[in-house]
Parts: sequence; C-alpha cells; structure tokens
Amino acid sequence: MPTSPKLFSSYSHPRRFANLRRFIPLFCFLFGLVGFLFGSISFFSANPRTSKCAGSNPLSVSVSWDLNSQLPGDGALGARERHKVMGFVGIQTGFASARRRKALRSTWFPADHQGLHRLEESTGLTFRFVIGKTKDKSKMAALQREIEEYDDFILLDIEEEYSKLPFKTLAFFKAAYALYDSDFYVKADDDIYLRPDRLSLLIARERSHSQTYIGCMKKGPVFTDPKLKWYEPLSPLLGSEYFLHAYGPIYALSADVVASLVALRNNSFRMFSNEDVTIGAWMLAMNVNHENELSLCSSDCSSFSIAVWDIPKCSGLCQPEIKMLELHKREECHGGPTTSDR
Repeated sequence: MPTSPKLFSSYSHPRRFANLRRFIPLFCFLFGLVGFLFGSISFFSANPRTSKCAGSNPLSVSVSWDLNSQLPGDGALGARERHKVMGFVGIQTGFASARRRKALRSTWFPADHQGLHRLEESTGLTFRFVIGKTKDKSKMAALQREIEEYDDFILLDIEEEYSKLPFKTLAFFKAAYALYDSDFYVKADDDIYLRPDRLSLLIARERSHSQTYIGCMKKGPVFTDPKLKWYEPLSPLLGSEYFLHAYGPIYALSADVVASLVALRNNSFRMFSNEDVTIGAWMLAMNVNHENELSLCSSDCSSFSIAVWDIPKCSGLCQPEIKMLELHKREECHGGPTTSDR
C-alpha cells in the first residue's frame, strides 16, 4: 500500500516525490479495481440466486429399462456414484394418482426439500416417488410440471400400465440398486399411511441372514382361483400347494437379494400377472429368509403400526386421498413412541 504524501515527503527528495506523486492516482485506481472485483466475486458466490448450495442438487432422475444385465454405473444410467443410505423407499405411483401424491405430501411425505432432507437425515431412509412413462403427451407434461415443483421422483423408462407392474417392480429394484448403496430396498404403494421413523427401526434390526425378505406374509394358492383371478400356476408339479409371499402394498428386500436380481437378465425372469406373487415366487426360488412383520399391514394406527391400510378390504387405503388426511390428524398415527409395545 503506498505511503501517505505527508510521511513520504519527510525523508524523500522533493523532485523524486513529484515524479512518484503522478503514479498515486494510478495506484489508487488499480487498488480500487481489485477491491471491486473481489467484492463482486464474493457477492455472486454468496448470492443464492447465482450459486448452488449443497442441498440444491436435483432429486429426480430418469433411468432406463435395459434387457441386458445392468449393474451400477453401466448402461443407460451412466457412471455415477451410489449414495450410501440405510434404506431406500420407492413409493410406486401412476399418472392417475396426482391426488394421492398431494395427500402424501400433506401428511408423512414432506413436500419441500428441506423437510424431506430432515426426514431422511433423521431416519437414514431416502424416499422417492417411482413412475413410468406414457404416450399421452398431456399426462407427461403434467408430470413434468409436478417434477419441477417438487423434484422427488425416479422416472423409469418403461410403460406405466397395471398389467406391467411386475416389469416396473423389477425395473425399480434395478434402478434403486444402481443409484443407492442401501442395506434394504423398500417397495411401497402410494395409498398407504406410513410411519418412516418406525420403518427405520425395523430396517435397522440386526439379522443373521444377509438375504432377507421383509413383509406382512400371506399364503397364496399356486393355481388360479377363478373367483379372485389373482394367481397363476407356478408349476404343474406343485399341485395345490401354497407358497408364502408378502402383501403387495409394502415389503423390503435386503441388498444381497436385490444384487441377485440385478445380476440376472430381465428376460430370464418368469412374470406372473400379480406383482406381489411374482416377487414371492422369485424369493421362493432364491431360498431367501422370509421375515413376517405384521406391523406392515395394520388396519389402524397403534403403538406398533408401521404401515396402515384397509386390509383385507382394499389393497391399500380404500379412499386414500381422504383417509390419509384423516389418519394424520390423529396423534396415535403420527406421534407417540417409535418402539413396539408388543
């Protein structure tokens, strides 16, 4: 920094001072210019409109359905780092379920990024809506507007049709495995009332089996029931035997189980008409450990309920847009202890 003229003149030659004094305005100008540039850089770096904070990265992501084996970092997903979480929860939804998603975002699924991050940090779980695609341009445009507003989706490059739910489910597990390094991968429907804190405790339990299938288990007939039209033959050799599988609204697969699904080619799987039966058949073939958890199919909120839905009347809440909001008003549904009283 240049010395002041008064101090400088006390020991400098007058003529030398006169020559140097002509450079003082230039020094001041350069010093001011540097200060202006430094201040501008600091301002724009701190300005939230011109900078990205750590939590501003997009949450929604689009992934592709590939007929070949698709491991993390391969194929259409591209090379990307897998995020480490304790559990990943994919809320299966569709194009006719906008009101359901609105009800969820008004209850246990936070609508804003900060709230969602707080929930994920407190539970160790990550939550995203999972949806396929449609040829209806107006529906795709509406979905895009919802993504821009909430940014909480995983988009699968597979046709969103009820008849293709088993294919969507497999695509979901493959996509979730490629994106997240998780201890458990949870498939849940958008018409159940969930307690994320209790789900976190369930997943965090110590288990002796690395290949685990958690759900509210039921035994379904191997052959088609002409009245229910729910099941297809698993094998003619099995006769009228039954096999154990989880109810469809919510179940979880451990990382080792999902890794086995990911390692196989998509066209090597036998698909059944019902998604939960399909998964159950695969789990039977893989000889995984079945963990029956009745708290995942509670008909009402209680001290141990994790997922509430109108079992057996409906596969989910019968009127989810209304019932979801009604349940959330009750203290026993969203508050109270997170440990089981059983």
